[in-house]
Amino acid sequence: MRYFNYLTREEEQSFFYSLPGQFSNESHKEQLAYAVGAALYMPATRRGIAEELAAGKHEGLVSMVMDLEDAVGDKQVEQAEEQLRETLQQISLFLAAGMLDGEQVPLIFVRVRSVDQLGRLLASIGEEARHLTGIVFPKFNIRTGIEYLRMLESYNRQKSEYAPVLYGMPILESAEVIYRESRLETLLGLSSLLKEYKEYILNVRIGATDFSSLFGLRRSPDNTIYDIGVIRDCIADIVNVFGRMDNHYVISGPVWEYFKSDRVFKPQLRQTPFEESMGRSGRLLRMSFINDYVDGLIREVAMDKENGMIGKTIIHPTHIKPVQAMYVVTHEEYMDALHIMENGGGELGVMKSRYSNKMNEFKPHMTWARRIMIRANIYGVLHENQNFTCLLAEERESAII
Repeated sequence: MRYFNYLTREEEQSFFYSLPGQFSNESHKEQLAYAVGAALYMPATRRGIAEELAAGKHEGLVSMVMDLEDAVGDKQVEQAEEQLRETLQQISLFLAAGMLDGEQVPLIFVRVRSVDQLGRLLASIGEEARHLTGIVFPKFNIRTGIEYLRMLESYNRQKSEYAPVLYGMPILESAEVIYRESRLETLLGLSSLLKEYKEYILNVRIGATDFSSLFGLRRSPDNTIYDIGVIRDCIADIVNVFGRMDNHYVISGPVWEYFKSDRVFKPQLRQTPFEESMGRSGRLLRMSFINDYVDGLIREVAMDKENGMIGKTIIHPTHIKPVQAMYVVTHEEYMDALHIMENGGGELGVMKSRYSNKMNEFKPHMTWARRIMIRANIYGVLHENQNFTCLLAEERESAII
């Protein structure tokens, strides 16, 4: 599979200096960790998912999470587990019949609600496990985390050599993580635990909705999660522990809940990037995003990136393209990263950037440069005169019409 495969060849040539790369759930772990991107949550009770994949209903979909936890009522658990198995079986049938191409199967994750449920799942899905990329562990703590990770390790050691590795994605969203008096001890304990099983940890995810609920808070669509002080402080500590250069995990940003609302404050999207890319139609596109409240999402993804996070939980298909577009590497970022990596041999310490607007220090910026290159290989690099707005092909056409 490949990001932005909905673009025409002419659009690819017009937009990209370097095209996005191919990957699958058998790709190297480091590549997969950055490739999760916009992970669309769907209740596992939902019927017709295989049919939707075959029909390409959600254009640009690259990763999805089939939810057995909060999106499923307590009385629906058995039904959800059965429907999940049926969905995976249908994907196999459609692939065998040629009704579904392997390129149309996204990275599929399952969010479980308990260790017992994970055991039932792994025991019952059989060969269909090859369609899965990983398991999402909600409300991850040290006690249940040990059980989850032991079970995951056991599965991977016993699986067929032809089956892909099944990865874990813990969600940090418990009271022990956000309450100040227990946070540091909890985070360091979780870090020690994950280090034992690091080969199987794909992402560390942040559950801001559960964090907010502990204080009776909910961010408005006019603000980002970083405007809520108690959540912002917790995110900073999570990044401090899990984003360090010597013990780095890909950290995924929290869910954006809105796809439509009434505006109170000024919109957050600047007009200039849209006008530079598309002129008058760009202004119309910007207004359509503002009306759908995608402008707050784009602003929050930008803040995620500034704080070292790549990837985001999404709950609506309209969020797929805007989030993905924000992860594409700009030409300036790529030139800086390339410049740093090419001159990191020790002959020089600092040089003016190729854009002549900043200084590149080769040692301090080397880790940043390497991560930019990973992103570039997955999401591609834009031409010098392009920005993320050019990648919203369908919305662009609607705005012009």
